[in-house]
Amino acid sequence: MTLFEGITSRSVETSRLVVNVLERAGDDAGTPPDRTVVLVHGNGSSSLFWQEVMQDLPHDLRVVAVDLRGYGGTEHAPIDATRGVRDFSDDLFETLQALGIPTAHLVGWSMGGAVILQYALDHPVLSLTLESPVSPYGFGGTRRDGSRLTDDDAGTGGGVANPDYVARLIAHDATDEAPTSPRSVFRSGYVAPGYTTAHEDVWVESMLSTSTATGNYPGDSVPSDNWPGFAAGTVGVLNTMAPQYFNLSGIVDLEPKPPILWIYGTEDAIISDTSFYDYNHLGALGIVPDWPGADVAPAQEMVSQTRDVLGEYSARGGEVTELALEGVGHTAHLERPAEFRHALLIVIGYVGHPVDPAPPTETIILRSAD
Repeated sequence: MTLFEGITSRSVETSRLVVNVLERAGDDAGTPPDRTVVLVHGNGSSSLFWQEVMQDLPHDLRVVAVDLRGYGGTEHAPIDATRGVRDFSDDLFETLQALGIPTAHLVGWSMGGAVILQYALDHPVLSLTLESPVSPYGFGGTRRDGSRLTDDDAGTGGGVANPDYVARLIAHDATDEAPTSPRSVFRSGYVAPGYTTAHEDVWVESMLSTSTATGNYPGDSVPSDNWPGFAAGTVGVLNTMAPQYFNLSGIVDLEPKPPILWIYGTEDAIISDTSFYDYNHLGALGIVPDWPGADVAPAQEMVSQTRDVLGEYSARGGEVTELALEGVGHTAHLERPAEFRHALLIVIGYVGHPVDPAPPTETIILRSAD
């Protein structure tokens, strides 16, 4: 894998599987938990995506980025989707135990946001940073209040994946010759128009590390009598976020409540109230034929659902900071690294080193029972 200056990689053996982690050369393994930051990537990526963040954070912190199962250098063990994202969060717990990290500040991007929410439901954490997270009600197939549209979660899960994209992952296609190549998907889905970087080859390398073995990405599907004709299966990545297996809205009852930073881009094509990865929204646009209408198959209001749940978290005594970055896509930590770093340092309560003197200039909403 392509490692940036000062970033190291090693394998960590746990009772569940062998996990790859990235660390910074010189970080002290004895750093206390309140100065330890753990970074968790999302679907279609790996820890490689965190390297710029790792380089930029103050060096008296300990920073660790973890590859989830089936991504990067971690074992490609099958995923039991009927447990939601618990296979991922249980792996994370065992990895942190092996690293001598009893608790930490957790940062989760996209699906990684779901993983750290599940982790927080099961284990103590110091803070949660949710970057463009999956809705607490999963991906697709729910109304604004989180109720399921069908009993089988039609239009969600493994059947959502584009077969040509999967084929190009298998072929390790690093070109931009088709809109379904990982490089093209990065440009159209991961970042907002106009974003450029000298590290695009590294980000594509990370995407191509996605395992397509049975039980990994994308997962299986089953026939459905409901539109669009398929429903969630029981194994693999995309099925973990089907609403019959996934509901993290119980975070509102968590005690004690760690502070939460929710940071996202207003131009996110993946996590949105009008997501281009939501079959129901694609049906409304006429891209998927025979859409039965908004009464039967409304688009999932992903961002609004997250705001509703975090609003309730606040009403019950939690502290929530919402940071909306205008003109940013799905990867705020790449597209606006200074604002991302600044907001993260604030939520972890970092006072041992001067933080950026100017606050972010975007929308900031602080919700607190106080």
